[in-house]
Amino acid sequence: MIKKSFIYGVAVEGDNFTDRVKETNRLKSDFENGQNVILISPRRMGKTSLVKKVRSLINTDTTIVVYMDIYDCRSEYDFYNRLATSVLKQTSGKTELILQNIKDFLIRLNPSISFGSDPNNEFSISLGITPKEYSAEEILELPEKIAKKINKHIVICIDEFQQIGEFADSLSIQKKMRGVWQLQSNVSYCLLGSKKHMLSSMFQNKKMPFYQFGDIVFLQAISTEDWIPFIRNKFKEKNIEISDELIRKICSSVDNQSSYVQQLAWNVMLNAENEVTEETVEVAINDMLSQNTLLFMQQIEGLTSYQMNFLKAISDGVHNDFTSQKILSSYELGAKSNIMRIKNVLIHKGLIEKTSEGIFFTDPIFKLWMKRIN
Repeated sequence: MIKKSFIYGVAVEGDNFTDRVKETNRLKSDFENGQNVILISPRRMGKTSLVKKVRSLINTDTTIVVYMDIYDCRSEYDFYNRLATSVLKQTSGKTELILQNIKDFLIRLNPSISFGSDPNNEFSISLGITPKEYSAEEILELPEKIAKKINKHIVICIDEFQQIGEFADSLSIQKKMRGVWQLQSNVSYCLLGSKKHMLSSMFQNKKMPFYQFGDIVFLQAISTEDWIPFIRNKFKEKNIEISDELIRKICSSVDNQSSYVQQLAWNVMLNAENEVTEETVEVAINDMLSQNTLLFMQQIEGLTSYQMNFLKAISDGVHNDFTSQKILSSYELGAKSNIMRIKNVLIHKGLIEKTSEGIFFTDPIFKLWMKRIN
């Protein structure tokens, strides 16, 4: 099997995981000491890879790390089914132990278990939990009960946690979660998310249930200086020369976002022969823009002319003072009262984000694409 030099679009591990020494040590310490953690960063920064790296370093004799992604959960009981299934599978391992835990803690269920080609490793569970069988609180208490039974600490990592904010009656659901979780002594939580505005509201607003729930970590981009030896070594393995200057260009072109750095470096490698040139990098960038054009067209479909003009302003380098008369007239943004509405829609769609320095695109490839079409 051909070993791919750069991995992107999925969580990476082993030789494909670069740097993050400080963050790895901090998260490992939090996990081992039962500290709740909120891990926030844009998508493609490597949150999931970091969590899985830390999980591989944890002593499983004392601690079990359960990972679950709730991106596709659409309702409260979707979440409870995902939580119970993930905890049962990842703390028990063997089918007979899972069935015993279901018998011990979820006796009112009639679960369905299906097996893959290897019955010892490949199987899926459908619990079918509904409010008729179990209350929310009973399911939220399940990890604590299992932790006590196996005499181990459990860390539950919930990826794309901001999805909870999209559920009907979300505030009530969050109150139930906080009410149960804060009383657990054998379980801690690592809540990961990519929509900073939603997560900041959930965890930093005094009126919200999850206020001061845990240690908040904003994951920053890996520095270019850390990327340089990683990328240089990967090219060296293929007998391809690449200068530090061109590695810097790869990183800066995609704002150092981990997944995109690896994707662009891979595209460069595919287009290179013995040596990487400026043209090689440009061709690779154009390839990435072409690969994403259909997606970006779908993302801007349905946007109003005001919203598109706002995006154009950002692509031209405008990040502040959108209500100034000069910006309003130059980009035909309408009245001052329009700006907040435009901004909120685009933030909610995940196209832009608000930082201490102004309004910026969340996706560096989308930023390049917007520059090309304007």
